[in-house]
Amino acid sequence: MTVQAQIDGYIADQAPPKRDDMQALHQLVLKSAPGCRLWFLDGRNDQGKVVSNPNIGYGSQTLTYAGGDSREFYRVGLSANTAGISVYIVGLDDKTYLSETYGKRLGKASVTGYCVRFRSLKDVDIDVVEEMIASHMGAAPAR
Repeated sequence: MTVQAQIDGYIADQAPPKRDDMQALHQLVLKSAPGCRLWFLDGRNDQGKVVSNPNIGYGSQTLTYAGGDSREFYRVGLSANTAGISVYIVGLDDKTYLSETYGKRLGKASVTGYCVRFRSLKDVDIDVVEEMIASHMGAAPAR
């Protein structure tokens, strides 16, 4: 199964209105970074055990860990969860950047060092979400 087929299936498996929100976010990221590398992580580790929610990833970067190891990983991720949707901004060195730059303008969202969580798109300012994603993907907002 292709990565695009896995992404399409994952989004289709979400109950409405979360499905519509995930599809809108997926299109928003693709508009901000057309042709970017797509990832799909099913949430299972090497032994097949579920360790996280499935994630859709966009873009590519090399992450270097404290021990010196490095690996390729996505720049922006989307995940549906029981409380709503998470947008991951991966590879930030400054764990206060998201909250300081976007926190007050996002709307009804929880912001951590690398993740923005919200119940639905109607709870957040979509222009600020797009700005955040486009900035991290290395593009200006398309709107």
